[in-house]
Amino acid sequence: MNMLAIPPQRSLIPENAPFSPEQRAWLDGFFGAILAAEGGVTPADLTPAVPTAPDKPTVVLADNDEAPWHDPSMALDERMGLAKERPLAPRLMAAMAQQDCGQCGYNCADYANALFLKKEERLTLCAPGGKETARMLKQLAVEIGEDSAAPQTAEKTAVHAAESSHPVPASEAGRSRDNPAPARFLLRRRLNGAKSAKTTWHIEFDLSESGIDYIAGDSFGVFPRNTAGLADQIIAVLGARPETLIGDKSFRDVLIEDVSLGMPPDSLFQLFSYLSVGEPRRKARALANGEDPDGDAATLDILAALYKFPSARPGAEAFVEALEPLQPRLYSISSSHRANPGRISLTVDGVRYRIGSRERVGVASTFLGERIAQGEALKVYVQKAHGFRLPENSDTPVIMVGPGTGVAPFRAFLQERAAIGAKGRNWLFFGHQHRDHDFFYEDEFAAMRDSGLLTRLSLAWSRDAEGKFYVQDRMREVGMDLWQWLAQGAHFYVCGDAKRMARDVERALVDIVAQWGARSTEEAASFVNGLKRAGRYQADVY
Repeated sequence: MNMLAIPPQRSLIPENAPFSPEQRAWLDGFFGAILAAEGGVTPADLTPAVPTAPDKPTVVLADNDEAPWHDPSMALDERMGLAKERPLAPRLMAAMAQQDCGQCGYNCADYANALFLKKEERLTLCAPGGKETARMLKQLAVEIGEDSAAPQTAEKTAVHAAESSHPVPASEAGRSRDNPAPARFLLRRRLNGAKSAKTTWHIEFDLSESGIDYIAGDSFGVFPRNTAGLADQIIAVLGARPETLIGDKSFRDVLIEDVSLGMPPDSLFQLFSYLSVGEPRRKARALANGEDPDGDAATLDILAALYKFPSARPGAEAFVEALEPLQPRLYSISSSHRANPGRISLTVDGVRYRIGSRERVGVASTFLGERIAQGEALKVYVQKAHGFRLPENSDTPVIMVGPGTGVAPFRAFLQERAAIGAKGRNWLFFGHQHRDHDFFYEDEFAAMRDSGLLTRLSLAWSRDAEGKFYVQDRMREVGMDLWQWLAQGAHFYVCGDAKRMARDVERALVDIVAQWGARSTEEAASFVNGLKRAGRYQADVY
């Protein structure tokens, strides 16, 4: 027979009172009945307290709104200093480059949360942060096991936050870096003149076979290949055989397609230290620990590192295991899918420079600008934008600041606005070195201005006069009009260099708000921060 269990009452008689257990029980019942009748005690009051399990630690996740270090122009030491008293997830975020570029497949906060919750194990995905971010993440990673006891509800929240970077299921080809799709290279054409100091390309791909679409503001990820010449030089220095199999690929193909031949990882110097003696061993260990014994660490690539340590000649398999995977590169999309269905375009600066007697090249930029053949298929994916979108209301005016290749997403914005018949006004600030050589898409923008789509086009050429003149200088010249646009609800966008240009543009905007909005500098900065919080100030920086 089942009995109803009645919880024992809390004793109203002190334990040290001079009564037997039977007397204490009788007195408990007597006084309890009197107090209950008078309303002073409820049955719940007479139920003994049940010991509760200690509260689980509160989990604090990384969040852009709670991150004073979320500034791409800030140095790593400064970011870590601001975060030093914070829990682990925010400190992981502070180690990131703060660009929210999406190249890792997340934004900075989501990447940190994914690492913290062990949903992501790779510590070297932050390409803009490079070695210093990877080293800091490795230092912090030892705490992950100690600090990851998250309540289920908090964990679900964090997982949701991490997954918010993937609004389309990652299993769908072409929607994430981990599941790319093939697209065919269509064409390239040079955007600047022969006398320009730079070589910039307009690149187009055919997406019709891949089924990929995109929204203006998204980025395009491409998986480039290293130059065959560099791979062959490395093979020769190692004294290896190019046909040696590494897995199911030849050593040469692995060097071209799978591993980074740029800045050497710490693991390579660690390997070199095992194969060296004396002073070379000491230097290799120092480099593996983030030191710079000869002051040349910033100039080393894989080939230069091999030359630096001539006695370290590992076998092909050990060499490959010490290298990092070749990462995809992200580019701002410079076309609208509505205006160009089945096609996508990029605006790419070719990167070439010399260190000593050797010419170095940008892996992806020269691959796209010079090496990939027309009709060739390449692995690609679309990285959805993290807060870089046109206003939902197409009547809203927009101000776009994009010097150099930073103009790419704004060409897409303007094509999108034309395709949907948006009535909102459009103001573009563009700048480069010389008007005669570096005016990207000049004919297109002139046609947009003539048609009324481009309400204003403000230009800045930094090398056409004695004093350098930049887009932020042009902004100050037309500050009163710019303020009026903002006062009328305009959204403000900036794309380009994170370290200098974007910071200088924001400073100019604060000055304009202070001058023409009759505010103090502090009030103007608060106003601009308010634009950011409201989604009216958006940046795509790198």
